[in-house]
Order: sequence, then structure tokens, then C-alpha cells
Amino acid sequence: MSDRGAGQTGGRGESLLFLTDDQLRRGIEAMFFAYRGFTADPDRILAEYTYGRAHHRAIHFINRSPGTTVNNLLDILGVTKQSLNRVLRTLIQDGLVESRVGTRDRRERHLFLTEEGEALERQLSEAQRRRMRAAFREAGPEAVAGFRTVLEQMMDPEMRKHYQTMKDGW
Repeated sequence: MSDRGAGQTGGRGESLLFLTDDQLRRGIEAMFFAYRGFTADPDRILAEYTYGRAHHRAIHFINRSPGTTVNNLLDILGVTKQSLNRVLRTLIQDGLVESRVGTRDRRERHLFLTEEGEALERQLSEAQRRRMRAAFREAGPEAVAGFRTVLEQMMDPEMRKHYQTMKDGW
């Protein structure tokens, strides 16, 4: 454990290194409610397509890494091949994702968003950016940096590697 944050206190005078179980429970509850808010706007948009959050995650990560392979997407999303194939089949049939056979390895499928897929991704991510922008503005730069650090520390090492390869910085 690093000494970073030693002696710092939260907004209510709580020591960041010595949280009680009750304080940790409140943090867990805050994450649950924040996640509901974070997903509420995209959920309303996805409902128009009869899509769920798995579709959103696939669209997001295909957009972040055009040409990503199905296997890479499986690693990032941590879902079963059967589950991902159901999602991809729908997105491909609906004209939002294009699957191309690999040029070096014909067994690989590379995924790209179509123009329609890019438009939906922009709509979904803009809804989330608005919410995050407002929250970050209200919290301030130090809180944003702390939030990022906490999220990164909560990631499993393998997920942190995926995240680090995509990270633009914030």
C-alpha cells in the first residue's frame, strides 16, 4: 500500500486510509446508485432498438478499437462466446456492425461500426459524457483525479492492462 493520501481526509473528515465498514458500505451504495444514473440515459436510447447493455458495451469497444477481433472483445467484455455471438449477430443483422475476415488469419473476424453504428455510438456516449462532464465540473479537478485513481485500483490486473492500452488520459 502506498503512502499516497496519508493524512488526507474526505469531505466529511473521514480518513481515506482507515474507512469503517459502514463508510465502505456507503461507498458501495454510492457506486450502485451512480451506475444506475450513468446507464439510465443510454438505457432509454437502447430500449428504442430493443438492445441491452451488452449491445452498448460491444458498440463502445468496437468504436474505441475499430478492427478489433472477436477474441479481443471477448477478453475485454469478459462474457461467453455464445453471449457475445448473440449480441454481434443482432448488431450485424441490424446494420450497425460489420464483420470482416482477417487478412493474415482467415479464422479471425475483425469488427467495425457502420455509419449507422457510429451514429448510435455517438448518441449513447454523448448522453454519458453530459452526465460525467456535469459531475466532474461539480466535483473539481482533484476529485476527478482521485476518482480515476480509485477506479484504476479497483480493476483486476488483466482489466487494468486492457484499460491502459486504451487510455487517452483524463
